[in-house]
Amino acid sequence: MRKFAAVVAAGAMAATAAWSIDAVKADDAVVVGGAVALSGFIAPYDDPHKGAILAIDELNAAGGVLGKQIKWVAADTKSDPAQGANAAIEVLEQGAQLVIVTCDYDFGSPAAITAQSRGVMSFSLCAGDPKFGVQGIGDLAFTMGIGTPGEGAIMAEWAHDQGWSKPFILKDTQVEYTKKLADYFQARWEDGIGTITGQDTFNGQTDTNAAGQITRIKESGADFIVFTGAAGIGGAGFLKQIRAAGIDIPVIGGVAMDGVYWLDAIPGLSNFYNLNYSSIHGDDPIAAVQDFWAAYSAKFGAPIVGFSVTGYAIIQAWARAAERAGTFDSAAVADELEKFNGEPLLVGATTFTEEWHINFHTPMALTQVQGGKRSSVGRFSPSKVPPVDF
Repeated sequence: MRKFAAVVAAGAMAATAAWSIDAVKADDAVVVGGAVALSGFIAPYDDPHKGAILAIDELNAAGGVLGKQIKWVAADTKSDPAQGANAAIEVLEQGAQLVIVTCDYDFGSPAAITAQSRGVMSFSLCAGDPKFGVQGIGDLAFTMGIGTPGEGAIMAEWAHDQGWSKPFILKDTQVEYTKKLADYFQARWEDGIGTITGQDTFNGQTDTNAAGQITRIKESGADFIVFTGAAGIGGAGFLKQIRAAGIDIPVIGGVAMDGVYWLDAIPGLSNFYNLNYSSIHGDDPIAAVQDFWAAYSAKFGAPIVGFSVTGYAIIQAWARAAERAGTFDSAAVADELEKFNGEPLLVGATTFTEEWHINFHTPMALTQVQGGKRSSVGRFSPSKVPPVDF
């Protein structure tokens, strides 16, 4: 597949090879480009690009990679998928040999597809849709996100361990991640755990009134809610209405509900839980993660979400693969990444294969909100992951 992709990309690469090589030689550096949301409603989810900057600083201080310093360049997608390809072109024209893209398949794939067409590797900051990789983009696309099959399985297994038995699934239909997270929770729950008590949908980008969903939750007799909304894209507003209606049963969500930036919208929120890649509250069980957040705070100020370990891990992974390959050539680096089997990265043990450029079994952090304050519950891995269903 990679040889085929190389042939397909050859025409596009021929026109761009000269400026790519010259740009890198001119600075005696290797360029990493961020085609990410630096503004707009997706910006909190692309905060992990700051983790990539931290890792680049550390590597440069230690001598760089393959004898070269790493140069970071960035272009703003403005939270618009239509701008993703333009942002990718902007960083590619500055010589980027790795393009880091948005933390979502729908918003990040346009930039990744552009990089793929030029024979350049892309890495999503934390896309969880399994299509981010070989299946949906190409053989040079990877993500540091945990796939929704694994994330949904962790949510189901952890909820069951709490003694909760009657889930109501409230599925956000706005992007593939929020849809598939609900589907994979249901697949794991129905695989030997229990039955679904009730379910409904909403669209975080367009729906503002939760009255109908609230009625169905109350009528269902559920003892917890599986909520796949995105906090910054309508999710916080829906959750606020649910709590205002007197529904105080536990709510569990995915990584899109992480962060402290939206908690003031629901004063005193309690009994809320969500998965993420780390805890930013000084209580993550992994010491290296706590050290990372201390360095992050010193450079960028207090964090608002726990995603940024993924950006750091992308640079870790890419640099190790390049060193092992002895080159920055994207196909060679991809070959080395596909040999990762439990590779120790800041985000956790990471495995890539020729088929899957996304992880399904990496442990995830779980945090809780009680009285409006977040704290770590621990880290959890799925015991069984549902098969991928496209």
